[in-house]
Amino acid sequence: MSDHTPPALDPAALSRRRFVTAACMIAQFMAAVESTIVATAMPTIVAQLGGFRYFSWVFTAYLLTQAVTIPIYGRLADIYGRKRVFYAGVGLFLISSIACGFAWGMLPLIVFRTLQGLGAGAIQPIASTIIGDIYTPAERARIQGLLSSVWGVAAIIGPVLGAFIVERLHWPLIFWINLPVGAMAVIMLAVFLKEPVHPRRRRVDYLGAALLMVGAGAPMVVLVQGQSLDAWVIVGLLALGAVTLAALVVLELRIPDPIVPFRLWRHRVIAIGNYGSFGIGIIMMGIAAYLTTYVQGVMGRSPTIAGLVVCTELGMWTFGSIGSGYLMLRTSYRSAGAVGGLLIVAGCAMLIAMTPDSGPLWAAAAASIIGIGMGFCVTVHVVSLQASVSWSERGAATSLNMFMRIIGQAIGAALFGGILNLGIARYLPDGAGAVDRLLDPATRHSLDPGVQAVLTQAIAGALHEVYLLGGLVAVVIFALTLFLPAGMSPTRPVRGAGPVGRAPVLGEADD
Repeated sequence: MSDHTPPALDPAALSRRRFVTAACMIAQFMAAVESTIVATAMPTIVAQLGGFRYFSWVFTAYLLTQAVTIPIYGRLADIYGRKRVFYAGVGLFLISSIACGFAWGMLPLIVFRTLQGLGAGAIQPIASTIIGDIYTPAERARIQGLLSSVWGVAAIIGPVLGAFIVERLHWPLIFWINLPVGAMAVIMLAVFLKEPVHPRRRRVDYLGAALLMVGAGAPMVVLVQGQSLDAWVIVGLLALGAVTLAALVVLELRIPDPIVPFRLWRHRVIAIGNYGSFGIGIIMMGIAAYLTTYVQGVMGRSPTIAGLVVCTELGMWTFGSIGSGYLMLRTSYRSAGAVGGLLIVAGCAMLIAMTPDSGPLWAAAAASIIGIGMGFCVTVHVVSLQASVSWSERGAATSLNMFMRIIGQAIGAALFGGILNLGIARYLPDGAGAVDRLLDPATRHSLDPGVQAVLTQAIAGALHEVYLLGGLVAVVIFALTLFLPAGMSPTRPVRGAGPVGRAPVLGEADD
């Protein structure tokens, strides 16, 4: 690779790069807003289509297929180039979005959501990889804050837009609204991203891709839907996942162009980033899924207040990412990551210390601190690993990091859910049904004050145990940042830490 000094881009190239960046942000927004806008509209969709017992699979099918295809798309982008693979993924996503709007029942909707997830797996990792291609490490440190703002905006706009569509318009529009957004991103990349990919004779590892989808998908089904599955199904899926993943490892270590390059795990910076992203995924579920339960069930506040408390995490994530970029440029990856890790620990400590009388402002402050810390850490992970690999492995490294975060979210949801259920069963051996009444604002006030107090303390005690585990994970995340190479930063590569190169001119391969 070439030296670390970026080339001077002419005004036309700078203008093209801005449009490419805008296209990537639009694509990121489309992927980010999909979950929140659909979640808002689902009660209306169920009311019209029926099939409530399949409700959760509308989300599960999308999540599973998106997660297991992310590493595959990342590797394919390294082989065939970013644009072609991105077009294929977005095309499948948009066609499936059209089909979702025409779904005539819950089962067809689940099938179309599965196809939509298969396309969505290409959008986020390849958009992030393109940003890694066209900016130097120092520039990436700054641009990541801009990209992170997309998620905060999507978290706010998604529910509002979804509610407006189902109340004033027609619910299929929540899927069809993707069409102009996705088309705009594709057109802008087609016009402004010049990507001359060097011809390579490479064999696509189709068998490895299939093994990865089955090996990762089977245990994820257990994690996401374990409570509704029979014991023999759970055992069978776990066994299938274990055998398939073992076969995947054997295959990938023997072929020259694996779909999952396990050699990347031997890279210190990449391994730390992947383990850190896994831990962040776990804590994300502890905040998003269970802080609302505390604010609504324990503190007795409205669902709106609970939602606003959780939104502070995503909103402050943006500021953390921006702050991380500036700090990395002035210090090092290790210093910026350590600050983020300490903030996550501090926020989790506030959750551990939280009581029913603390109030929603305490919960919002804790979520905000954790959000800032996550913004720091995620930005450090992405910028450092993209700077540590060449063009031909950047897609695989970026997608693997995102994959680990999604796996962490799935495991966190299952782990925290199990701890919460066990805690409630211990505190209330015969009162689990009453907890549902406490969480429903319409029935909460009909409960006897004494019963309310007992239920509140039970949920608070069980969630306290959830946050204790979250605090332990936060400490591990902080400890991992201390193993990043000393002195390595977006402007200072370190010998043995991986290559750090100039920004290619709008997609020029740099290896």
